[in-house]
Amino acid sequence: MDMKAEKLGLIQWLAQLTDESMIVKILALRNDQEDWWDQITAEEKAEIEEGLLQADRGEVKSHSEIRKKYERWL
Repeated sequence: MDMKAEKLGLIQWLAQLTDESMIVKILALRNDQEDWWDQITAEEKAEIEEGLLQADRGEVKSHSEIRKKYERWL
């Protein structure tokens, strides 16, 4: 992905944007400086940290194994 081209495309799109609600959403996104980590619960943080420890120990499964296990819901 060419980031420079993507940014230029976004600038062109934004310059032509007339939907005020979309502009408000974009401004809110720009002003949102809060880190998602600060918005999740202590339980969610603990689960993520445990997952990272499991990965460090090599206790992982491949993407194809997980897809096979959950394919009926996909």
